[in-house]
Amino acid sequence: MQRPPPEDFLLKETNPHLGWGKVTGDKYTSTYDLVEQMQYLYVRVVKAKDLPAKDVTGSCDPYVEVKLGNYKGTTRHFVKKTNPEWNQVFAFSKDRLQASILEVTVKDHDLVKDDFIGRVSFDLNEVPRRVPPDSPLAPQWYRLEEKDGTKVRGELMLAVWMGTQADEAFSEAWNSDSVGVGGADGLSNIRSKVYLSPKLWYLRVNIIEAQDLLPSDKGRFPEVFVKASLGNQGLRTKVSSRTINPMWNEDLMFVAAEPFEEPLILIVEERVAPNKDEVLGKCTISLHHVDRRLDHKPVYSRWHNLERYLIVEGEQKKKETKFSSRIHTRICLEGGYHVLDESTHYSSDLRPTAKQLWKPSIGVLELGILNAQGLMPMKTKDSRGTTDAYCVAKYGQKWVRTRTIIDSFTPRWNEQYTWEVYDPCTVITIGVFDNCHLNGGDKIGGPKDSRIGKVRIRLSTLETDRVYTHSYPLLVLHPSGVKKMGEIHLAVRFTCSSLLNMMHMYSHPLLPKMHYLHPLTVIQLDNLRHQATQIVSMRLNRTEPPLRKEVVEYMLDVGGNMWSMRRSKANFFRIMGVFGGLIAVGKWFDQICHWKNPITTVLIHILFIILVMYPELILPTIFLYLFLIGVWYYRWRPRHPPHMDTRLSHADSAHPDELDEEFDTFPTSRPPDIVRMRYDRLRSIAGKIQTVVGDLATQGERLQSLLSWRDPRATALFVIFCLVAAIVLYVTPFQVVALLTGFYILRHPRLRHKLPSVPLNFFRRLPARTDCML
Repeated sequence: MQRPPPEDFLLKETNPHLGWGKVTGDKYTSTYDLVEQMQYLYVRVVKAKDLPAKDVTGSCDPYVEVKLGNYKGTTRHFVKKTNPEWNQVFAFSKDRLQASILEVTVKDHDLVKDDFIGRVSFDLNEVPRRVPPDSPLAPQWYRLEEKDGTKVRGELMLAVWMGTQADEAFSEAWNSDSVGVGGADGLSNIRSKVYLSPKLWYLRVNIIEAQDLLPSDKGRFPEVFVKASLGNQGLRTKVSSRTINPMWNEDLMFVAAEPFEEPLILIVEERVAPNKDEVLGKCTISLHHVDRRLDHKPVYSRWHNLERYLIVEGEQKKKETKFSSRIHTRICLEGGYHVLDESTHYSSDLRPTAKQLWKPSIGVLELGILNAQGLMPMKTKDSRGTTDAYCVAKYGQKWVRTRTIIDSFTPRWNEQYTWEVYDPCTVITIGVFDNCHLNGGDKIGGPKDSRIGKVRIRLSTLETDRVYTHSYPLLVLHPSGVKKMGEIHLAVRFTCSSLLNMMHMYSHPLLPKMHYLHPLTVIQLDNLRHQATQIVSMRLNRTEPPLRKEVVEYMLDVGGNMWSMRRSKANFFRIMGVFGGLIAVGKWFDQICHWKNPITTVLIHILFIILVMYPELILPTIFLYLFLIGVWYYRWRPRHPPHMDTRLSHADSAHPDELDEEFDTFPTSRPPDIVRMRYDRLRSIAGKIQTVVGDLATQGERLQSLLSWRDPRATALFVIFCLVAAIVLYVTPFQVVALLTGFYILRHPRLRHKLPSVPLNFFRRLPARTDCML
């Protein structure tokens, strides 16, 4: 039996002060009722007019500096403009206010030293308070002043107010939490953002045949195959037999993403020698003109002319021909499949690609990302450890990213997000990362955002309309072992719009019906998922600000199917846990049969006699027993969402060499002697698995040999036994046969022999196909 995980790795229920909504009738409403209220001082810098000239050219290059204590934010500057317009918002956290005077200064940008133009000061005690959903505060003109308070030329339009993170200006505001003392560059990289995954399609390319191919050697029939490529995806057909009109009728599957940027390219090549191929023709097909199908009905096939190309001075040039070869294809974009870009165990979306096939949503998922506690230092800055943390949450096609909190081991986000739910048997994933791209780290080969931890929550494990507030441990497996990187505090609520519709979902297949009508092979699904994750990570990496490849791959569990001794052992013990109940029942029944407890055995005899005399009670008794077990277990039902379990994952007991093997690159980068040792170990384990699989196959083949006459004497005995059994069962009442069988199984140990039974001896003597194995 496994030991419980350490107390530090457990889920903790919390009681934060959530929400500040209003009462409308008898209903409590608020947009931000799953997060704690945070107070901010907002400053909206709109524009300026009639600014004085500061340069010798008779103009100025103005910008605005907003300063509160040690926190300072600046607008962009304009060149030679006395009436600039910025329309930028600044937000200062009330928890970090270090002064009572707000200074808004207009300066002239210069190469050496910026010139002072004028300023406006505000006493924070006199700043008005705005509570959403109040109307936005109207900005007004303020006359600029010198440092001594005298009025100068120029005016500045401002709006200053106290608000919360529910204010509509919060998402685009410069934030003192996110830039730290003194300000920072690259604000787009630290603000909260919402992303959408690209719409993915499966592209089915059915290569049927080709006609009138013209090989380079006119005296022989070509051996031909077709290469198909879409972006960086490439597949090929088998090599056809020797003919100028080859036939393949092969399906090639690709992943395509809207908008369709790359065309499908088909190249017909001839194998002229080993490792030497020659192009016979090529055609380019735009996906904008490809049919889209929603069901299993075939689409129309089309003929495409193949263009000939020549290699001239290392360049491929089109060859003009009067007679063109053709290729026959059937190409379609499959809208009835769901393109898997996540692990099937952690899918957050199971809808088909085509929107016409979507069913109405069944509810709403709301997530409040409150704060984190005890984060570990992820990098060194100014000779001290620091962490610039942000969260990413993924559910369905919608990704959200919180703002980055600079230099804090206890960041407070208090951001709330909402998703529509179409299936309760889905999972939301929340990851925490350290931002390593704050100061020009966007170069190729630059630092990667470090992973701090991840949390998964399956919606079907949540009660509807209940707010779950828990602190989740952030656990990461390192080459040195499992490590707790901190805790993240979340508030989750799953609201169901129709309980009947949600219960009806449990009768539907998990995936769209095309996955069952025309299933894809396991190898196809693995390859297509790899391509889908690459496309999603590439597209999200091209957004602004980018959601980086390492973040997307960690959220999508890329590489989770690689070999790992730790995972293999964990899965083995999971199987043992599943069969543990059956094994326990088998042991209990064996004790009954061997009269270990005579009173229990006698009671089982009485129950057995009743069920045999009244067989109509067998099924009701079984279902009543299951009902009573379910009601009894209700008292111990789980009250918290599931979380990462280090004991179940065998992360806390993994051997250092096993962890080193798990973190090794593919292909391996370890020395030959270590690779040899691991290979020998893998051969040993695989040999045991091979033996078990062979034993299972042997038992199945022995069952088949009962009637196959592979052993004529054994089959003759079994056939005669079947005839005798049929006659005896026909003339003997079923209750008598059942009683005799039951009493024989439950017979007293004095009536038992230690030798194997006759049926078992007969079965073990049956032949299997092991004799034919090399």
